Amino acid sequence: MSLTKLFTDHPASVDESYGEHLVMATGFGVRMILGGFACLIHGLLPFLFVKTGSRQIGTLHDRMVTNRNRKAQMPAILDFVI
Repeated sequence: MSLTKLFTDHPASVDESYGEHLVMATGFGVRMILGGFACLIHGLLPFLFVKTGSRQIGTLHDRMVTNRNRKAQMPAILDFVI
């Protein structure tokens, strides 16, 4: 398998370029890390970050599953918004 295909096959399978996939995956990762830290703090101090973990999960699910086809449905002129 060529080096180019290693970097482009999966992003193409979710209708993204390598750069788009890099930004999306990095954003998901940062959101998961921060949400995880909030959950750890909540475990120690239950009065803090009461809804943060579940809110992050809902947001990530919405972006990954619910709105996955949104890009294909929008006109090309709005691509920069996504």
